[in-house]
Amino acid sequence: MAEGRRNARPRGRRFEKPKDFMGTIRKLLSYMGRYRIAVIIVMIFAVGSTIFNVIGPKILGNATTELFNGLIAKISGTGQINFGKIGSILLKLMGLYACSMVFAFIQGWVMSGVSQKMCFRMREEISRKINRMPLGYFESNTVGDVLSRITNDVDTLGQSLNQSITQLITSVCTLIGVLVMMLSISPLMTLITLIILPVSIVLVAVIVKRSQKYFFAQQKYLGKIDGQIEETFSGHNVVKAFNREETELEAFRETNDILFESGWKSQFFSGLMMPLMNFVSNLGYVAVAVAGAMLAAAGTIMIVPSCSM
Repeated sequence: MAEGRRNARPRGRRFEKPKDFMGTIRKLLSYMGRYRIAVIIVMIFAVGSTIFNVIGPKILGNATTELFNGLIAKISGTGQINFGKIGSILLKLMGLYACSMVFAFIQGWVMSGVSQKMCFRMREEISRKINRMPLGYFESNTVGDVLSRITNDVDTLGQSLNQSITQLITSVCTLIGVLVMMLSISPLMTLITLIILPVSIVLVAVIVKRSQKYFFAQQKYLGKIDGQIEETFSGHNVVKAFNREETELEAFRETNDILFESGWKSQFFSGLMMPLMNFVSNLGYVAVAVAGAMLAAAGTIMIVPSCSM
């Protein structure tokens, strides 16, 4: 039994930073090996959806250019607005966005199935693992902590897989596609936009560094408070018999206060990210708008560059 306790204690340290992060990622990818075909399908459709979304705004620019040229011709008395051509461009754009929506739906549907199958398989393996664990493990770990591994941790992994893989693919494709489109329009305005990126990276790094410890504490004390509630209510007769109500309530209050503090601080810091990113994005937008207006006035670029598609 003593040996069981010694072996169980290291497993209780759930919230330490991983010692081999890349090794863990490789094991996870290997665990996903049986779903490789589905993951490849997700990647293909995610890339296709992103490409359609990236091309769309530039095709929309053709309609804006045609409208602008038609207005200039109408004002100068040399022509009219060609609504037929504008309509054909908009129809092409609608078809493009419809394809993007279908591709996004397919990749989301396939990835949801993969993540849920993985969660189902993982819960079965965890259940078999728990049945093989020595009694010392359950003496040194609360019931709520064990249940948290099966419920919260597996659900978090499933949600992360469902969102992170597709987001990673779409983000990389969007970054490359938008950069190519921007360079084709104006290298100067592209340079102005890229200057904003280091500012965003620094702000994100500062926020993540400050919020990470609170997220760790939140998950830690969430498992702890689950264990306290589970054991107190399941052993309510024992608590009453030994007159431990006030002691258990005090322990619950202390854990709940720490959970409250870590919870609101983690949400506060993570909530700061979007306003700060919007502020930096707006600064970049103003700089690009001013530079674009100056270049358009000088005749260096068109109001909306045309696209050959």
